[in-house]
Amino acid sequence: MFDFTNLKTPCYIIDEKKLTDNLETLHGIEERTDCKILLAQKAFSCYHLYPLIGQYISGTACSGLYEAKLGYECMGKENHVFSAAYREDEIDEIISCCGHIIFNSFNQLESYGQRVLKAGKKIGLRINPECSTQEGHEIYDPCSPKSRLGITLKNFQPDKLDGVTGLHFHTLCEQNSDDLEKTLDAVEEKFGDYLRRMEWINFGGGHHITRADYDIQRLEKCIRHMQSEYGLEVYLEPGEAIALDAGYLATRVLDLTENDMPVAILDTSAACHMPDVLEMPYRPPLLNSGLPDEKKYTYRLGSQTCLAGDVIGEYSFDKPLEIGDTLVFKDMAIYSMVKNNTFNGMPLPSIMLLHSNGEVEAVREFGYSDFKSRL
Repeated sequence: MFDFTNLKTPCYIIDEKKLTDNLETLHGIEERTDCKILLAQKAFSCYHLYPLIGQYISGTACSGLYEAKLGYECMGKENHVFSAAYREDEIDEIISCCGHIIFNSFNQLESYGQRVLKAGKKIGLRINPECSTQEGHEIYDPCSPKSRLGITLKNFQPDKLDGVTGLHFHTLCEQNSDDLEKTLDAVEEKFGDYLRRMEWINFGGGHHITRADYDIQRLEKCIRHMQSEYGLEVYLEPGEAIALDAGYLATRVLDLTENDMPVAILDTSAACHMPDVLEMPYRPPLLNSGLPDEKKYTYRLGSQTCLAGDVIGEYSFDKPLEIGDTLVFKDMAIYSMVKNNTFNGMPLPSIMLLHSNGEVEAVREFGYSDFKSRL
């Protein structure tokens, strides 16, 4: 295991070998099925690594103008975009950066579709199969009641499909391929007739393909079914799967206090550096630790910010923590750098790259000017 103790904290460390292992898994699926896999940049946008990622998969997926420009400039392969609504002052630049523009409503299609066609780009529509397969994460469930994402069958207008060549759905979040299979059944039941009029389909993201227990054979079966039954080109746009377990967040213990239990104050923050801890909620794995009371010494780990609820969680250790100890959280490449912030004047963690040969490269360091420039 790499020695994290000499790094200036807090910092993210991207593990090049693990990232490459994930990419090889995804590339294998592309090779065997002739599908195309795109990096969903909303989960991982460390463009320093786009040249590496682009060696293995087909391109990028975007949620708006800035991500569209980033994918276009830094990977330069296929670039697909979906937004719940596009802005008049941005749509032309988005079209110039992307080959596939996916609309969330027929209103948006009517407003901008002709511009897309005139530019020689492809039009898609996002559908909502109204098939929820998630439990307990409504904030991440596009099929939840009153969802604003995707066109339901009731609101679908087949007489307005001229120029539309593809359908897109995104219903999963950190799920296995059995949930994809269930979703595809709903898609076919509701939209099967329209699929026969299309050239491509996008399965969206949320596929935890590089997780150890993920059923890749079932995924490939789903892909081949849509290819053979409807003659469709198949796209997937996972974000987490590309950088799953491929990053760390190193932090140091600044102080130790006591209030009903031992408390360690760290130089990192759930609210600022790992927001999913509070949003999901989510308990990030921590090297050499256990569940509360699993090991001899249990601590609540919190931040130096003034937010009372800025607590990462409770962890146990084999020996007492000491001020100055380095702690290392795992799986910190995804939804961390893209969502972090400078609340309370907290410094942004540096971004480091741990190369396969063991060398560490400083990709980006941040300071006061980064805080000030955002205000």
